Amino acid sequence: MKKSKVSRQLQRLVSERALFCCEYCISQEAYSPDPFSTEHIVPQVLGGEDTEDNLARACQGCNNFKYIKMTAIDPITLEEVPLFHPRKNIWDEHFKWNQELTKLIGLTPIGRATVAELRLNRENVVNLRKVLLLARKHPPAHRTTSSR
Repeated sequence: MKKSKVSRQLQRLVSERALFCCEYCISQEAYSPDPFSTEHIVPQVLGGEDTEDNLARACQGCNNFKYIKMTAIDPITLEEVPLFHPRKNIWDEHFKWNQELTKLIGLTPIGRATVAELRLNRENVVNLRKVLLLARKHPPAHRTTSSR
């Protein structure tokens, strides 16, 4: 299958829609040392298209761990479940911040499987969240749900 290139206009739309954050780990593009990309939620090799509804903004870490996966194992039920789908699932229904606002907690099988598979609490991401908290730049205003 020939890989197509997502237009700059569509990439900009995806970035703006995501409020310049990774749609999985909520890392903020402005503070990330790694580049972000427009990723296919349903991978092209599995029939995913270059459409607005199939594209998400992702940091390099989440994009690398997701790769072409669409499912993962929920660590509690041990059942295979879909990964979080940014266009079909509501983030706040599947995730919340811990009390310190530095780690993501999966609330549902989808949330738990996504946290585990994409390693949403990678050490470097948690460290960046801590620094941004001190600077009052984390969590982004649109993702403030915590366990408090």
